Amino acid sequence: MAKTSMIQRELRREKLVKKYAAKRTELRSKMIDPSLSAEERAVARRKFNMLPRDSSSVRQHNRCSLTGRPHGYYRKFGLSRNKLREATMRGDVPGLRKASW
Repeated sequence: MAKTSMIQRELRREKLVKKYAAKRTELRSKMIDPSLSAEERAVARRKFNMLPRDSSSVRQHNRCSLTGRPHGYYRKFGLSRNKLREATMRGDVPGLRKASW
């Protein structure tokens, strides 16, 4: 089980990304717009840099929804490899079963 503080940190990042998503896209488009003057682009860049770092989606890390484990994460299921295997063995994941050939 991951530390509770790490799980909470990721949840806080998730909220910040959602909160600032529209503002970030607006400022990013202003920064690269060639029709604007250099001063207007510089102001947009300054405002963009003033946003919280954790509002960037790149800083998010995928974690298992049950344990918070950051490694061995399966995006399709939202689980780590350990919990996915347990769920598969119990039959909780429809259409997925242990390979046997």
